[in-house]
Parts: sequence; structure tokens; C-alpha cells
Amino acid sequence: MASSEEDGTVEEKENNNKKRSKSALATAWLTFYNIAMTAGWLVLAIAMMRFYIQKGTHKGLYRSIARTLKFFQTFALVEVGHCAIGIVRTSVIVTGVQVCSRIFMVWFITNSIRQIQNEESVILFLVVWTVTEITRYSYYTFNLLHHLPYFIKWARYNLFIVLYPLGVIGELLTIYAALPFVRRSGMYSMRLPNKYNVSFDYYYCLIVVMLSYIPRKEHFQ
Repeated sequence: MASSEEDGTVEEKENNNKKRSKSALATAWLTFYNIAMTAGWLVLAIAMMRFYIQKGTHKGLYRSIARTLKFFQTFALVEVGHCAIGIVRTSVIVTGVQVCSRIFMVWFITNSIRQIQNEESVILFLVVWTVTEITRYSYYTFNLLHHLPYFIKWARYNLFIVLYPLGVIGELLTIYAALPFVRRSGMYSMRLPNKYNVSFDYYYCLIVVMLSYIPRKEHFQ
């Protein structure tokens, strides 16, 4: 009887040790990831400020930071993986929608339609994204290190009130500016007849995307 209890205790200890090691590994990875993403968005912020100081205009700014922006925004797909494997307790669907909507704005709108890259609305959502991400990733980093400055905590939960509507306005105006070019070019659209017997109009797809921005109750919960 004693031997069986001892075996159970040993097995329980081994399981606890495995959980601790997995937890430590996950924490180390998340700390590294959040530091890297904070640094990446800080690089973007510095690049944007330097460009504007040197050139005195926002025209050409997007193209100057496009490669860095695409890399760090696309790399954020890793966060969907974090949710999927359970090291971050957030909905996979919610995180996936948030990350993919950003990637859509970068790759399929701003990057694909050069004519809109100098729009003020592009700069607006870029500035909002940059401030938001620096705040968010630095908050996660300090939280993981158990040393969260009051200012970072305050910024994380209060800047949202201003940044969220500004970001939405910037993104909507950018999509709106893209509509005439999409309609004229027929980009990403499929017309009938074709061998797949499928019709798709990217112009109307963008209108649907714009309608999806209509505030709903859950956005503010």
C-alpha cells in the first residue's frame, strides 16, 4: 500500500515538474516575442519620424517603411498559434480576425494599390497602429517580467478610447479611397464566363468590409 502511494506521489511530482518546465518555456518565448515586436514597432515609429523630419512631407512615407511594416504585421500571425496551443488564453477566432484584418489592410489594400499610398488616411492608421502596438507589446512584456510601470498600464487601458475610433476612420477612408481604382482595374475580380464558373467582384467585397466596421455592442464590452 505504501509503495503504491509513493509511486503515485512520484508520478504527480514528475507531472508537476513537466508543467512547470512547459510554463517556464512558454513564458520565456512570450517574453522574447513581445520584446521583439515592441522593438519592431519602435523601429517603425522612428523610421516614420525620421522620414517626416527629413522630407517635411508624408508623401513617400509608406513606401519607405513598407517592407518593415509587412514583416512585423504578418509575423503577428504567430499570435493565432499562441491561442491555438493554449499558451495564451484568448479566443483563436477573435485573435485570428484581428490579425487577419490588419494583414488584409496591409497586403490587399495599401500595398496592392500604389495610388492610395500617399493618402493622409494611410498615415493616420499607421500612426494609430504604431502607438497601439508599442503600448500593447510593452504592456505584455513588463507584465511577463512582473514589473509593470503605471504609465504603461494606464496607456494600455486609456489610449484605446482615442486610438480605436481614429484607427477605424483611417482604415475606412483608405478603403474608400481605393474603391475607384479597384473598380477601374478590376483587380482581384473574376468575371463570367470563366473555366471555374465563379464570379467575384473585389469592389463589392471592399464595400462589405467597410460595412463590417459598423460598431456593434460587443465592440465596447
